Amino acid sequence: MLCLPCAGAGASVYAGWQQALVSHGAGLRVLPVQLPGREERAGEARFTELDALVAELDEHLDDALAGPHLLYGHSMGAFVAHALTLRRQRRGAVLPQALVLSSHRAPHVPPNRVLDPDADDETLAAALADLGGIPPELAGRRGFRARYMPLVRDDLRVCSTTVRKEETEPLRVPLHLLVGAQDRLVPVEAMDAWSVHGGAGTELHTLPGGHFFVRTHENALLRHLTAVAHRYGPVPAP
Repeated sequence: MLCLPCAGAGASVYAGWQQALVSHGAGLRVLPVQLPGREERAGEARFTELDALVAELDEHLDDALAGPHLLYGHSMGAFVAHALTLRRQRRGAVLPQALVLSSHRAPHVPPNRVLDPDADDETLAAALADLGGIPPELAGRRGFRARYMPLVRDDLRVCSTTVRKEETEPLRVPLHLLVGAQDRLVPVEAMDAWSVHGGAGTELHTLPGGHFFVRTHENALLRHLTAVAHRYGPVPAP
């Protein structure tokens, strides 16, 4: 299972998933995807356009995506995972057995601007802290904001694309949609809008927590991912 992170995050957010999923009996090999401009790739230029990022991922992950796999993305990661799968579908490449998308608006739905990439650092940090993305004490530190908000802002610009329904096509893979019951950024009904993009069926599952249930209710999420994995029989963990 390849895992794409949310805005402002790196591959390390999935660092403990391999061991945890093995303990749940998922039979998955977890491959966290590191995007440019963060953690060990901090020196590389960040992307601000979805199509350019997806083109690079399609090229560099082609070997990893050649065999049976699931693709998981949280928030921005969900948006990127869908766009990557759509690109691969259009060029006739191997597709995932299923997409697991959590906590992001569907591509045809305009962004709600709760997290506004054009906001100043203080306003953007406060909004992110209010959603549980960063601790409030960090949001109040000017030095932290100066270092971290440019990354968040660039990632939010990646997510700013809106595509009309007639400009896209349903994916030929099942969509498993996850959303936090108390998510104020992407409420349950917003996740349900993804159904028009699932040509092989969609399932919506609500988990406890808000937008960052991926952290606050990680165990519940991993149990659900284990159940999804058992339905598709992906490559077993080594």
